[in-house]
Amino acid sequence: MELICNIDRDTYEAFVENNPYKSHYLQSYAWGEFCQKDKNFIPHYIGLMDNNSLVAATLLLEKKLPMHYCYFYIPRGFVMNMNDSNLLKIFITELKKYAKSKRAIFIKLDSDIVYHQEDCFGNTVELPYSGEKILKDLVRLGFHHLGFTKNFDLSQPRYTFRIDFKKPLEEIKNNFSKTTKQRIKKAEELGIEVKIGTEEDIPTFFELMRITEDRKDFITHGLQYYQDLYHIWKQHNDCDLFLGIANIPKILDILSKKEQELTFELKTFENIQNLSKSQNSKKKELNRQLEKLQEDIQKYRKYQQEYGNEITLSAHFIIAYGNKAWVLYAGNHNILSETYTNYKTYETHIEYYYQKGIEIYDQFGTIGDLRKENPLYGLHEFKKKFGGDYVEFIGEFDLTLNKAMYLIFQKFVPFYRRMKFRVSQHELTNQKQ
Repeated sequence: MELICNIDRDTYEAFVENNPYKSHYLQSYAWGEFCQKDKNFIPHYIGLMDNNSLVAATLLLEKKLPMHYCYFYIPRGFVMNMNDSNLLKIFITELKKYAKSKRAIFIKLDSDIVYHQEDCFGNTVELPYSGEKILKDLVRLGFHHLGFTKNFDLSQPRYTFRIDFKKPLEEIKNNFSKTTKQRIKKAEELGIEVKIGTEEDIPTFFELMRITEDRKDFITHGLQYYQDLYHIWKQHNDCDLFLGIANIPKILDILSKKEQELTFELKTFENIQNLSKSQNSKKKELNRQLEKLQEDIQKYRKYQQEYGNEITLSAHFIIAYGNKAWVLYAGNHNILSETYTNYKTYETHIEYYYQKGIEIYDQFGTIGDLRKENPLYGLHEFKKKFGGDYVEFIGEFDLTLNKAMYLIFQKFVPFYRRMKFRVSQHELTNQKQ
């Protein structure tokens, strides 16, 4: 077997995108290009050849360090039969040689090998391989496991929700929680529309991301980041922006008709001199509903004056690759949450990717610490409502190649990253102002 470096796009993608063992957008050729442009990584497209055929491949992302050192990061790799212990050993041995030739201090691996999986009813899902075995193989081959973390502590989420699109769509939607179904119906009653945007809608998406992050007192990326991601990904692959839109004139028309219906129903009580207890209760309830409805009408008219006839309330950025789709980013407005536009947007792209033949729909991250006091518990409960399987990955590993420099790196880099993060947050905040 022979290690092949810098595989050309067509050869690499032909092996990776629809690999029967595993494909992931973070292992794609396009992700390497994006990381080079926006994350200051150098992509290396590496493969193992046997009898003129690729049997393993991976995207190595090189991060330059001082004194001509570097480290390599392998997001959600390797692309191969990880259950083949001998093949895994050969590939890792060759990768170590390659990394050492580049003066790498270590290799970081963050695989999406599933360690445990439960369906929406809490039943354990049988896996086609043993995550425990693969974890032990990696440790035996020199990788240090960074632990069974419970929150977003690592490079990528260790937990997620995935919906199996090989099931009938009716069954998938029936597994939505009762609350989710009710909220989708409410959004439909208000005429909420969901459309697929274009590159021109990235600024709108970005503003909703900023609003969402402001609520959490946390800012991640600037506008250019999302523009580059969309542009690079669209050139060779598939990604979409789903925009959930409230049409204010349509909503006002719906509410006005309800106002007329309530007013008419209340008039039926005018000629009744002695109302029974139940009639009096009903009249009070109708008056309450009418008062609330009139308040809503005034509120929507106010928003119409401020925002115009259409308001984009939700924007979701989704990447599709191979047989999977990932809900990568989701931004939501602070206003009109009672329209449940976010729920309708989710349902729309679930239906969309189901019809496109995607097999696995990944909500891209949740938590393992399910204490209600966990600040991220609400995020978990929201994603859970769509009835996906609860998936736990094996986690992150480091393969040390230079012990002395690795120890220095472990002490220095966290401090450096904190300083760099503070600077970037300051810059993003200034951009907003």
